[in-house]
Amino acid sequence: MGIRQDFERRIAKKQQEIADLELQLRDARSYLQALQDSMKMIPQDMLEEGGSGRELRVGSSLYKAREALRKFGKPLHINELLKAIGKPVEKKSRLSLSGSLAAYVRKNEIFTRPGPNTFGLHEFDVATESELPESFGQV
Repeated sequence: MGIRQDFERRIAKKQQEIADLELQLRDARSYLQALQDSMKMIPQDMLEEGGSGRELRVGSSLYKAREALRKFGKPLHINELLKAIGKPVEKKSRLSLSGSLAAYVRKNEIFTRPGPNTFGLHEFDVATESELPESFGQV
């Protein structure tokens, strides 16, 4: 009967090891899912190499607006943006630029609209710390 008890003990021990490993696997899958969900919250232009994301044509009004926003480091009203890129502050240019910027805002790309007629960049909203701490996700 000693052999049978030895086998039962070994079986119980191995079943406990399997249960522990399954728990670790479940935790690892949860952690992976949390990382993937967190990555979805980061604007696409920040995920791509170089951080510039979807490329705007150099010299275009949108490109100049993005560069002006980067220079000032904060969201700007459409009139301030027009002044910064050297365009006249008149209804036609205001409508043109704000319409183009709004198209990117609707697609949730590059530009944001934190207020009426005020535009910013998604990169302003992303935390400055780019690396996660080693303890991130540990239970």
